[in-house]
Amino acid sequence: MTGTMTGTTRVIVGLSGSLGSLAALYRAVAEAARREAVLVPVAAWSPSDGDQRGPRPLSELEHAARRRIDTAFEQAFGGYPADLVIHPLTVRGGAGAALVSAVTGPADRLVIGTGPRGRLDRLLHGSVLRYCRAHAPCPVVAVPPSELLDRLELSARSGAPLPLAAGHHRAGNRDAQNRDARAVGVR
Repeated sequence: MTGTMTGTTRVIVGLSGSLGSLAALYRAVAEAARREAVLVPVAAWSPSDGDQRGPRPLSELEHAARRRIDTAFEQAFGGYPADLVIHPLTVRGGAGAALVSAVTGPADRLVIGTGPRGRLDRLLHGSVLRYCRAHAPCPVVAVPPSELLDRLELSARSGAPLPLAAGHHRAGNRDAQNRDARAVGVR
């Protein structure tokens, strides 16, 4: 959270805890370094973020959002990069509104990971990307997931093994195994 850059512009990145938000974090860190900008990772939270135990105190929800930011940096980089000025921000409210509220002007950049959300999820929660593109006064960068991220996200949600996991290939599907091995550079 300390750094040597004195950027006046900001790169804002949304962190939801998804693999898509980690991809966005990678992009945002690179963009902040390139532009010598302040990096502002944002985690939105709301009172409806409780769990099966029932309502949780607001301070606990805000603290969980802050842990989400810390965890994202730990997973992506092993901690906070020392060469960037980073101002983490937790915001009570919906993700789109929280991200737009962090923007200070047209020179900022807003980086959002797009993920493999289903129609029902988009219908219930709306599209954060669409909201930000409609309301942000700065450029919005959408970071699409790679095919691997799509597979990892699906596996994490469903509990199913990854298609390329060791021991999960079918013996009768040698052509697919050979093609998959060539795709990752294994002979």
